[in-house]
Amino acid sequence: MASRPGILTDWPWKPLGSFKRVILAPWVIHSTYSFMVKDEKDLSTFLMFLILLWRMIHTQLWISLSRYRTAKGNNRIIDKGIEFDQVDRESNWDDQILFNGILLYVGRKIIPGASYLPIWRLDGVILTALIHMGPVEFLYYWLHRLLHHHYLYSRYHSHHHSSIVTGAITSAIHPFAEHISYSMLFMIPLITTAVMGTASEASIAGYITYIDFMNNMGHCNFEFVPRRLFIIFPHLKYLMYTPSYHSLHHTQFRTNYSLFMPIYDYIYGTMDTSSVTLYEDSLKRPEEAPDVVHLTHLTTPDSIYHLRLGLASLASNPQESKWYLWLMWPVTWWTMMLTWIYGRTFVVERNRFHKLRLQTWTLPKYNIQYNLRRQKVSINTLIEEAVLEAEEKGAKVLSLGLLNQGEELNRYGELYVQRHPSLKTKVVDGSSLAVAAMLNSIPKGSTQVLHRGNLSKVAYAVALNLCQRGIQVVVPCEDDYQKLKKSFGITSDQNNLILSKSYSIKTWLVGDGLKEEDQKKAAEGTLFIPFSQFPPKKLRKDCFYHSIPAMAAPASLENVDSCENWLPRRVMSAWRVAGIVHALEGWDEHECGSTMANIDKVWQASIQHGFKPLVIKTPLKF
Repeated sequence: MASRPGILTDWPWKPLGSFKRVILAPWVIHSTYSFMVKDEKDLSTFLMFLILLWRMIHTQLWISLSRYRTAKGNNRIIDKGIEFDQVDRESNWDDQILFNGILLYVGRKIIPGASYLPIWRLDGVILTALIHMGPVEFLYYWLHRLLHHHYLYSRYHSHHHSSIVTGAITSAIHPFAEHISYSMLFMIPLITTAVMGTASEASIAGYITYIDFMNNMGHCNFEFVPRRLFIIFPHLKYLMYTPSYHSLHHTQFRTNYSLFMPIYDYIYGTMDTSSVTLYEDSLKRPEEAPDVVHLTHLTTPDSIYHLRLGLASLASNPQESKWYLWLMWPVTWWTMMLTWIYGRTFVVERNRFHKLRLQTWTLPKYNIQYNLRRQKVSINTLIEEAVLEAEEKGAKVLSLGLLNQGEELNRYGELYVQRHPSLKTKVVDGSSLAVAAMLNSIPKGSTQVLHRGNLSKVAYAVALNLCQRGIQVVVPCEDDYQKLKKSFGITSDQNNLILSKSYSIKTWLVGDGLKEEDQKKAAEGTLFIPFSQFPPKKLRKDCFYHSIPAMAAPASLENVDSCENWLPRRVMSAWRVAGIVHALEGWDEHECGSTMANIDKVWQASIQHGFKPLVIKTPLKF
């Protein structure tokens, strides 16, 4: 929002929220009626829908590419991160596409020569290019300078400049009044060619695509325009800007005003003197070497949309099933094929915490594949390659997230340490901090807890620590009871391990394998505390569900603009936090296999570094 919002700041359909696309309904109804009933066989109105769809796909591709490249770090222009406030501010990027679609539809109906257009006309394409290079670029330059006058800047343009660090999505973020002026400007070539009878579908679609391409490119925050291009064509610097050129406008504000062609900055002396230096430095910038890597994987087929590289509106909120994603199954299938063909780990996120460079890498594997025995070798190969790549890049720690650690898969990561005994990168499964987070999630004063779910390294450790603290662990399943009892050895702690079919206990420790009928047996007001990396289904409205073992991130953790799977904003799983703390403390041992770090020591270190435990408020006593 601008510092002093002026009139026509908000979009007219803002009150409609996610239903704003219904504004296209009159267009659809009228076009269909004219085609079917009035026998007006003008397909151009339907072609405009394809242009709108193409614009959304084109922009989304730029958003994904921009986020991927800035996460890797090579050729990145600005180092500062993006936070949730910017993501929320930029969530309405498709509004300008809807607005332009309406203008184009109305223009087709009222402008002479704008309907029944041919597919291609060379003279129209050339005329469109010439009008853009002349009047459009010149008028935009002075409009842009006018928008930087303090009166208009404070009321309108400061909204766009709130994003110091830009992404491709930033290109479309302006108040409604600004988009009106921009649309009037960009309609000049389209109206002129239509009136002169030289317009074509190709000139309209091509010009719109050119504007989107250049706009997204200028805000993508990574440099990729090759230097050789300007060596071969030295005068091209007057006709085409680069991402670093426009990035300077967002950091310096009073330079580099041009739209896409810097010629007017040269003419009027507003080109930033550091433009060439920043351009060359950005091209030379190498890929960022991480200090800590968190290795995760895809979960469900539609989880690709919830990644930071996917849909920003979904990635910035906890992952949950959305009905409309079922309508996107062709795209979902295509992304699954793409990840299968790519077949390598890819970077999805970067963060900075004090002096540590953090990255999240994702394996192109889904939950269902981890349950298939024939996939075990390929998954382990990918994880091992990731461990060795982290070693090569000088990473201090690699933490294993979700199903990348498992007793049957790789003995909680021990497999890779045994294969590579000289490994300098420490492999951390995070089990100690997960146990600590679990222990600190149990309501104070509890004397009994009920255990239900598949046993794991964390589950064994939690049960043992609770029994040692004098809290009874009730186990309804005899097989689980015998396994836990055996793991305790011959100690007095076994006295607090109880085999019982009673489900009246109000605190449940649950893991994978918790069944629906188990939840139905729970008493009203029961608190379910997961010890697994996956939360249970919330079937009971009269009960409470705690988060999986996790901690709230400190404010000093930078570039947090997406949620970790199903966790709330700025909350990180204990397994991920454990890797960060391990690197911060400089601990020189692996935490994998049967090895587990000192629970109290890890917990205190996490608190000292600013991570906070999650608290769930319940009105009942336990």
